[in-house]
Amino acid sequence: MAPRLCLAVALLLLCSASAESALDPEAVRAAASYSAAHRGTSFLVIQQGRILFEHNADTPRKIYSGTKAFWNLAALAAAQDGLINLDDHVADTIPSWRYDPRKSRITIQQLLDFSAGLDPAFYLHNDDPGDRDAIAIARPIVAEPGSRFIYGPAALQVFHGVLKAKLRGESPERFLERRVLRRLGLGSQRYLKDRAGNSLLAAGWMLSARQWAKLGQLVLNEGAPVVSPGFLAQSWRGSPPNRAYSLGWWNNRAAPGGREFDFEKALTPKWQTQIWDDAILCRDAPPDLVACIGSGYQRLYVIPSLQLVVVRHGGFGTFSDVRFLRLLLGRER
Repeated sequence: MAPRLCLAVALLLLCSASAESALDPEAVRAAASYSAAHRGTSFLVIQQGRILFEHNADTPRKIYSGTKAFWNLAALAAAQDGLINLDDHVADTIPSWRYDPRKSRITIQQLLDFSAGLDPAFYLHNDDPGDRDAIAIARPIVAEPGSRFIYGPAALQVFHGVLKAKLRGESPERFLERRVLRRLGLGSQRYLKDRAGNSLLAAGWMLSARQWAKLGQLVLNEGAPVVSPGFLAQSWRGSPPNRAYSLGWWNNRAAPGGREFDFEKALTPKWQTQIWDDAILCRDAPPDLVACIGSGYQRLYVIPSLQLVVVRHGGFGTFSDVRFLRLLLGRER
């Protein structure tokens, strides 16, 4: 086949594939209407670099736990730069953990995956509980490391202490801004520092839909311009107690099987009663769907196979990821 003909066929196939994956405008509008009817405040849909729908996309709003993914990205950047290794034991950096038989076995990865077994210490979310890092480091182990998923701020605050020690003079916030945020076109954030100057890593940021979507675009770009594809891929592997969560991201890897449920509601009971086996966001969504989830139904969804980034801010109320995603993808039953 002549070279020009081969190129023409390739372009035709590419256009055909793009057309097949393109969202139906009516489906996008249906999803937007559903979001608005359930106290949605901002909405942005970007596919293949094109804005398909936007509403209040430039207004900064709280993203709550959406903050976690940015700090976890800083952890991956630090690992790529050789400052840390996610398989290193925390006790190598935190001396007080060396003599505890369980704390001495915890890795940095387990802190970031919430599988360290550390008491969650939810009061660290308060405006000024004291020295957050010191409090978190002193919290007890309540489950064997690697055995349970315990979602809460303490583990990330211990990581803040680790990163601060590894940087040797540069603050974690300065590293985050230099190594992550500036590369994404973002600036300094709302860090909610305590009296000791420690930022809250679990929540606190305010971003517009357009700003938050920059993180989604990084996923589509396989980590560029912050980390390599290999390092970013660690965000999708999950942990033994919860395969649906890793490094600030929830995944849909068990679809089309698995158990659909509201992740926010699932996090409400005490950790001892939570069951995360085969957890998914939506059976009718592709298995490569990943999401940052913030309280009150703040959402950043990314589907690489569709080159799709969706941001939704909400004012609490009721909301269903399953219903929303089915509407968006034109698969409502």
